[in-house]
Amino acid sequence: MIQPTLFAGCEPEVAAGVDGRILAVGDGARAAAGRRAQVVRLRGRAWPGLIDSHVHLEGLADRHLTLDLTGVTSLDLALSRITSWSEKLPASGWVTGAGWYNDAWPDPAFPTRTQLERAAGGRPAYLRRKDGHSAWVSSAALKLAGIDRTTQDPPGGSIDRDKRGEATGILRETAMHLVEVLVPHPSEAGLDEAMARALADLSALGLTGVHSMDTARGFGSWQRLRARGQLPVRITYNLPFTDLAHAERLGVRSGWGDEWLRIWGVKAFLDGSLGSRTAEMLDGSDTARLTQSDLVDLVQRSARAELNVCLHAIGDGAVRRALDALAPHRAAWSGWRPRIEHAQCISPRDVKRFARIDVIASMQPIHAVEDRELADRHWPRVTAHSYAWGALQRAGARLAFGSDAPVETADPLAGIEAATVWRRKARWHPELAVSRAVALRAYTSGAAYAVGMEKDLGTLRPGKLCDITVVDEGHVVATIVGGTVSFLRTPPGASPRSSPKPR
Repeated sequence: MIQPTLFAGCEPEVAAGVDGRILAVGDGARAAAGRRAQVVRLRGRAWPGLIDSHVHLEGLADRHLTLDLTGVTSLDLALSRITSWSEKLPASGWVTGAGWYNDAWPDPAFPTRTQLERAAGGRPAYLRRKDGHSAWVSSAALKLAGIDRTTQDPPGGSIDRDKRGEATGILRETAMHLVEVLVPHPSEAGLDEAMARALADLSALGLTGVHSMDTARGFGSWQRLRARGQLPVRITYNLPFTDLAHAERLGVRSGWGDEWLRIWGVKAFLDGSLGSRTAEMLDGSDTARLTQSDLVDLVQRSARAELNVCLHAIGDGAVRRALDALAPHRAAWSGWRPRIEHAQCISPRDVKRFARIDVIASMQPIHAVEDRELADRHWPRVTAHSYAWGALQRAGARLAFGSDAPVETADPLAGIEAATVWRRKARWHPELAVSRAVALRAYTSGAAYAVGMEKDLGTLRPGKLCDITVVDEGHVVATIVGGTVSFLRTPPGASPRSSPKPR
């Protein structure tokens, strides 16, 4: 017979019913659980389950399937890794991967196709930059895609060229798709195995839920894992703009699904990134991926279909365009909760507009740590009002924090540190930092509100789903989802223990 569970020893103690919801918190937890309750003893502080409001699960899964260049500190080391990886492939096999970051190399110049050609042994190669907004491709890949000096830049993208007009091997924004469509995908079984590993990694970081910005390929994998009871975290899916027409025909609405896997919004790109030099800035430097007329049409269609929108906007110009398009649709319907993703650079004129028109600031504090030197070097005029979590919070805006993993680490404790202590220690416009309480709310109740789940998640209260992250001395010691332990840290020196499987 299934019994209630008492999570004892942590502060506060929590009792969970057999339905995975909280019975009681604090002093009344033991009585509510009853004498026959299963007791799980934990040490540390019990927080509401941490939620990552912006993650790319397919990208995390791909790290287990393809070449990972994350953390490579020079071009030579990157080329060495590529050579070693390529030698294991057939002569016609694709070299695929991600994570290279030229701004961290001694020579930050973008790499070229000829360098990649040698390392890949003449194979077609497609390697996404760390930020995902540009790709390094080989001559063989360019040839297969039919890209030569006569190929025009696609709308919202660009092909880097040398003085002779030949492609250098760097494709930015929508130009990446010219090669990406040719890259072979893993089998469903291979993807599911990699996805399960990626989700387990997130659970070990203390995450109980994520808001995913992925494609139908990932959604199919999560459905298969859900059917097998193998989801250790809750997933809310935001589908790409290119799939909006399909959602309209099917009549899909925000919130469709269950407590483990749901559809929420439509993700669209207005611009690129700082690292790829494609952010849309008010000073005119930009790569606009979506015209204003198309953006207005997207918002209108989504509001009419009762689907929320998640608008990627990094430059202050893109943020302003997003706010302009959303302004006429305040309270478009009862569940309308539009979001601007990243919002890294915001004009002071636009900060108060977030609260005024009820737009959620879905931000990733860890980006500031990685981008500080780059932003100061290339956009010094905007750094005084960039990553402006504190200014937005004081202006009354709702914050939802995440990581943008695998662009940055998915560790939510690192995100909380970045938003609070790091900014003050770094003395980098410390007035834009937030308190620890505000940062924690952005990872819990703010994230729950951003996808319409505030009645079920975000706080530890009776009746809500029993999702808990237990933290002790700066480390996650346990992750609990729906009253079931999905991750349990083994104490130093103790025998390894397997964590109970997710339901």
